[in-house]
Amino acid sequence: MRLKVEFVATSPQWRAALAARTLARQAIAASLAECGVALLPGAELCVHLVDDARVRDLNARWLGLDEATNVLSFPTVEPAHVDQARLLGDIVLGFETMAREAGAEGKPLADHYRHLVVHGFLHLIGFDHETDFDAQRMEAMEMRILARLGVADPYQASELVGAAP
Repeated sequence: MRLKVEFVATSPQWRAALAARTLARQAIAASLAECGVALLPGAELCVHLVDDARVRDLNARWLGLDEATNVLSFPTVEPAHVDQARLLGDIVLGFETMAREAGAEGKPLADHYRHLVVHGFLHLIGFDHETDFDAQRMEAMEMRILARLGVADPYQASELVGAAP
């Protein structure tokens, strides 16, 4: 993968739960392969593995929503300029919400995590779910990417709860 992925893990829950770095790199590589987006060699992004308190703080500060969520994305460039960006942005994942959702939906934690990484990455490269059309387009892309990873359709039995734009 020509994209550099950095990690900041501030919550010890991540280390004990799953191989977060490996799974994220696989999810992002599958996303790049499926999307066919051209990136600068050496382009970077950062994945932040945090607890719900940190994600709630960021959600309140940047989106005005005083609640924890599963994933937040902070793109650094407009979608039209992704191919010229040295830094794509940040993906922030909240452990407790992610784990609670996986349990409630009967999904393996690793599969739900990969889905959230894919979802966050797609936001960094310009996908969103602001309209029904855009949501369907993004969900279809997520399903194709996750199929590459052997992950079941995450929308078959439930909706992605709490995903932030």
